[in-house]
Amino acid sequence: MTLSTWLTFFVAAWAISFSPGAGAISAMSAGLKYGFARGYWNTVGLIIGIMAQFLIVAVGLGAVLATSEIAFAIVKYLGVAYLVYLGVRQIRTDAAPVAVDAGNPAHFSVRELIMRGILVNLMNPKGTVFLLAVVPQFVNPAASLAPQYLAIAGTLVFTDMVAMGVYTLLAAKVLRLLRNARHIRWMNRLFGSLFILAGVFLATFRRHT
Repeated sequence: MTLSTWLTFFVAAWAISFSPGAGAISAMSAGLKYGFARGYWNTVGLIIGIMAQFLIVAVGLGAVLATSEIAFAIVKYLGVAYLVYLGVRQIRTDAAPVAVDAGNPAHFSVRELIMRGILVNLMNPKGTVFLLAVVPQFVNPAASLAPQYLAIAGTLVFTDMVAMGVYTLLAAKVLRLLRNARHIRWMNRLFGSLFILAGVFLATFRRHT
């Protein structure tokens, strides 16, 4: 991969990472509930999820999702169901203010946050199809593929870490201003609704052939 090609992908990667979607909603939701330091574990899961998608694309399995209606539909609707589940659970979350300065919030689990981030990205076939459409444009098939894939994967990890960190931090800063139970209740409803809307959007996503 030439420097000019990488720089072009670097710019594109920022747009990809900051584009609103299920990952951004998940990061903001985690930041709102747990604060930045704890909520950032969700970003770790999101990164693992996007890298798993990248590996699928890299080994050619992304082509299956891009050509098989059945495989695409199964993964898509699993993702829809999971996002709607997250939304309903968020809406029904207890409205008590969340402490972020001391102690762990109730039911805080690093493993749960990481798994939540993994599933949000991994169960979104749009991300796989998107990577399948974008990545080949920056790969030179005549050159060794491994270094090129490593450069692309490393760039995506970096930009996603920053972008999801920004989303988490913004939500955490807002959280510090929301100590009223009524405010927290409305924020839970907002983020829950956003998760559900993301699921609805995913359900209406159609492949472009």
